[in-house]
Amino acid sequence: MLKQIFKADKKYTFSDYFEMRYPTEEIVAELGYSLITKNISLPRSKDLDKEIIENLRSAYYAIIPKISVNSEASKREVMIAPILQSVIRTIDAKLNIEYAIEIDEKLGGMIDYFFRSKQDIIVIEAKKGDLDKGFNQLAAEMIAVDKYEENDSMDTIYGAISIGEVWRFALLERQNKCLIKDIHTFRFPEDLMDIFAILKGILTL
Repeated sequence: MLKQIFKADKKYTFSDYFEMRYPTEEIVAELGYSLITKNISLPRSKDLDKEIIENLRSAYYAIIPKISVNSEASKREVMIAPILQSVIRTIDAKLNIEYAIEIDEKLGGMIDYFFRSKQDIIVIEAKKGDLDKGFNQLAAEMIAVDKYEENDSMDTIYGAISIGEVWRFALLERQNKCLIKDIHTFRFPEDLMDIFAILKGILTL
């Protein structure tokens, strides 16, 4: 008999998924989805302003020796937010910060960063620097957006998780209810060009 992950008398928020010790595939299965991990061919924009990217990199190298980055909030402010703000300045999209979504007793809470354009992309920071447990939370948020989004012509929802120094991307195939976790990760600031190109590529599909 399969163990039951969700308790009938409990309301779950997205942050609760971070604390779950179950494998991600079992969590999403209870929500009616499947999970696979593989190499994803992510869209990448070739229309990049290299000056913006180099300014981001230079600014990070200039300030990082002078500040302490040891909390979720500080990493979000110093490592994640500047990238997202730079991306949004170069495209026609809207960035929602701490976006509230309530679906049902299992899915609800705040999404840290929620881009809206022709595609949706979610970006969150992994709590306590744990990409694997943080991916549970990202998966729940992407499933919630799938249920929330009324645009049926949108076949794919993209997500990204970052602990500041490391990024990982994912996508959700809405018709198949299949969540795909990219096998690769990207480093910040070393892979900043890749991270920027992928974010912009997704949002300008």
